[in-house]
Amino acid sequence: MKIILVIINFVALVGAIIWWVTTPDWEPTVTSVVLFGALLTQIFTNDEIKSKMKFSQKSGKDSHSYQAAGDQTITDNKKIQQGGDHSSLMQAESMVVHVGIDEKRAREVFQEMNLQLRKEYSQEALEIASARVNEFENSLMPKMEKVDGALEAFSDPSFQLLLVEAQKTAASTERPADYDLLSELLVHRFKKGDNRIARAAISLVVDIVDKVSDDALLGLTVTHSVNTFYPTSGNIQQGLDTLNNLFGKVIYGQLPSGNDWLDHLDVLNTVRINSFGNLKKVQQYYPERLPGYIDVGIKKDSENYTKAIEILDSNNLPQGLLVEHSLNSDFLRIPIPNRAQIKSMTLSLQVLQDDNVVLVPVKLSEGQVEAINSIYDLYSQDNDLKQKNINVFMEEWDKRPNLKVLKEWWDNIPTSFTITSAGKVLAHSNAQRCDESLPPMD
Repeated sequence: MKIILVIINFVALVGAIIWWVTTPDWEPTVTSVVLFGALLTQIFTNDEIKSKMKFSQKSGKDSHSYQAAGDQTITDNKKIQQGGDHSSLMQAESMVVHVGIDEKRAREVFQEMNLQLRKEYSQEALEIASARVNEFENSLMPKMEKVDGALEAFSDPSFQLLLVEAQKTAASTERPADYDLLSELLVHRFKKGDNRIARAAISLVVDIVDKVSDDALLGLTVTHSVNTFYPTSGNIQQGLDTLNNLFGKVIYGQLPSGNDWLDHLDVLNTVRINSFGNLKKVQQYYPERLPGYIDVGIKKDSENYTKAIEILDSNNLPQGLLVEHSLNSDFLRIPIPNRAQIKSMTLSLQVLQDDNVVLVPVKLSEGQVEAINSIYDLYSQDNDLKQKNINVFMEEWDKRPNLKVLKEWWDNIPTSFTITSAGKVLAHSNAQRCDESLPPMD
């Protein structure tokens, strides 16, 4: 409607100007001026027209130009910004830009989830529960920060629900080690991502952390470590030292005896007891797991030794690949804990870099892998010599105190059992709590 009035006023102004031009007198002059003033008033008070107007400004040196279609507030803020192509400029007296979830926001989410639990406790219990949950928080956050992208998990609804359950468990347990254990479980939960099988096992374990006894948890962890962790060094003495150091960390208390701890774990669905049979003794179990340490090898200066040297030479492999067997000095062996590791062996190539000789690992070719396997086929199959190696191996085993304790305990477990998926998650997380250098669970 306002635009129509402006148009009518404009037409009337044109007519008045024509009247004034054809009849120059005071009456058409006054009419033209009045209509012109009315037209200006209508234009500058009409928001619809102002929004369609385009202003062009020019400013001199050190001056500032301002333009707006509506109200504008001018301050003395003289911050000037420049941006390149496709950039975004932001300016304010106070500005906070959030990119993802940082440690501060993660802690806020932690507390927001914890608010749901406060209503479940009496005033007397609330103080104890809050102190325990705070310990859990202080254990969890540094671990999550160390893992790239882990803090983003706090925005995941399913992770938040698991976090609430972990807080409930933390509030229920008086065992300080459980806070670290729960932290390891949540880190493991992030790493497994969309693996539903792993997520299900972790959820089950979070619910029982405060229920599993100390000795049962220790026995479960040590058993899992026996089944899972093996040395990678081809040197037999170094391999035994590695195992000794591992079990020195994992055996952190008095190992359980009898059947009660197994029955307890079976009730919690972390193991399944087998009614028949017993576990293999250490003297049988580890030689089967580490045959590269026990297998007899190639006798020095024998016909097979000559063949082995020819294979090495014809495949550009060093003769030093055969080393003296530390369990029987009359024989030579390839320094590996088991034959499967041949395919992952590397050669060290000397390279001159910045006037320094640097050793660079070089992967074996398929032909070289086949060549080393053919040398392994030249090993003596004398069972008597192999048994002598096992006996010497166990003598070396018993020289290491942690391995001796392990053997005495393991060989007296009264029945065989298998660890469930939930039990593996619990045991692995506890093992990592004891030794942070252990690899993550597959």
